[in-house]
Amino acid sequence: MKNQKFLKRLKIASLGIMTALKEEKSFRIQFLIGLVVIFLMIVLGLNYIEKTILILIILVVLSLELINSQVEKFLDLINPDHHPVVKRIKDLTAAAVLLSVIGSIAMGVLIFLPYIINLVKR
Repeated sequence: MKNQKFLKRLKIASLGIMTALKEEKSFRIQFLIGLVVIFLMIVLGLNYIEKTILILIILVVLSLELINSQVEKFLDLINPDHHPVVKRIKDLTAAAVLLSVIGSIAMGVLIFLPYIINLVKR
């Protein structure tokens, strides 16, 4: 019985990810960048700590993008007239995504740069 409830929740969550991939351009872009990062992790032979950090960063960015999309859709539903407070709330959630992206780029550079330098030196 518990397994069926878990599987149902997993299916619902998977449908949410599929919806985001279909409807949210920013999510699609970030998802594809995440796949490229995972590919580079494998090709460059990163250690498990570096891989763990990068996977965590990818999941944080994607999760924040999903939350941002949720907030925007909900606010559009309850107040389609673009109230100034609604704009500020949307700006704040977008800022959270932006900060996570900036942080992920910085961490990605710190992790990947030594590997890229070693490839260039060869």
